[in-house]
Amino acid sequence: MSIDFILPDIGEGIVECELVEWLVKEGETIVEDQPIADVMTDKALVQIPAMYSGVVEKLYYKQGEIAKVHSPLFSMIVEGESSSNEAKAVTAEPEIKVSEAKSPALAETLSPATSATCQASVNNSNQPANAKALASPAVRRVARELDINIHQVTGSGKKGRVYKDDVVAYSQNGQGITPAIVVGGTRVEPIRGIKKVMATAMQNSVSTIPHFTYCEEIDLTELIALRGELKEIYAKQDIKLTMMPFFMKAMSLAIKEYPLVNSKVNEDCTELTYFDDHNIGMAVDSKVGLLVPNIKQVQTKSILELANDIMRLTNDARSGRVASEDLKGGTITISNIGAIGGTVATPIINKPEVAIVALGKLQKLPRFNDQGEVVARSIMQVSWSGDHRVIDGGTIARFCNLWKSFLEKPSHMLVHMS
Repeated sequence: MSIDFILPDIGEGIVECELVEWLVKEGETIVEDQPIADVMTDKALVQIPAMYSGVVEKLYYKQGEIAKVHSPLFSMIVEGESSSNEAKAVTAEPEIKVSEAKSPALAETLSPATSATCQASVNNSNQPANAKALASPAVRRVARELDINIHQVTGSGKKGRVYKDDVVAYSQNGQGITPAIVVGGTRVEPIRGIKKVMATAMQNSVSTIPHFTYCEEIDLTELIALRGELKEIYAKQDIKLTMMPFFMKAMSLAIKEYPLVNSKVNEDCTELTYFDDHNIGMAVDSKVGLLVPNIKQVQTKSILELANDIMRLTNDARSGRVASEDLKGGTITISNIGAIGGTVATPIINKPEVAIVALGKLQKLPRFNDQGEVVARSIMQVSWSGDHRVIDGGTIARFCNLWKSFLEKPSHMLVHMS
């Protein structure tokens, strides 16, 4: 019996998605729950699984094409059934996020979902030369960028899995195809998926919210020393203690004194809604574009609980698979642009929030101590953007000063924690 797999309703308001990559091909035998395709919505990368075991009969879209929700994605012959003219339509709920990876590097190189795909599509070591290469989407992207046929690369992993290092080594050994030098050409590509929703959201924010920016510097010398003492201890418990949990917790403590920065304003600016929960977002530069997952109820969590949540969301975001719940309900945002570079920024507010802060890179700079001596200190520039319809300069400055005091004196933050 031939059945059509109907692309399900992936999320709120999503009516179409881009077919990023087929993980199977026509005529291939598949098993139940095997990943069939990666599709890109305006929220995240979603992996579509098979509902039944059987044989793939027809793929209705090519890579890069836009698939419509509630329309057939592919057809298959169910195991144990013979092909007939009678067609049946089925739908399934997609698995939106992958299992948690142990590190961002691992999440990019070998996600559990990708591994399952490859294991299911390869049943023995006598794989034909033209069979689908064992590699994650990230590795395939590297191969495309280097203009290398990934099928020609010998994989160093189990069952011939190709890793990024294999592709790079292949290129450096001169075995890759040398691209011709093109002069005066142009290339046009559509703005889709997360990039499209980011462009729309940023334009909407700037055109409807009067932004103003306030900059300050924070001396993180003492906090860095404290983190250094604790980092190795908790690393043994598989907890990666970064600076972000401290930034979030200090921000939550400051919000208690200045709840206005944790609010939203309605469209015609006649009402303010104050949030009891501090759902602090963090902008992540993922491989699929800018994602802003948020940690829920920061006011109730310890530094270690925040560290675990941040690790999980960072891995999910960098793999491009974030649960929709983690992308909704944010009340204020931190952008760690300094992790890439730069000191001062003018961040755009994540509407309908009313404030966002950009963290600059950490620098060793000379400063005067209380005795007038020049000493080396660890300094970070931070840049706040506020919605000037509801927040004035004095409010953001006082709020920032309180946040800064918690970060510069961790003991001060400790005594305020409940």
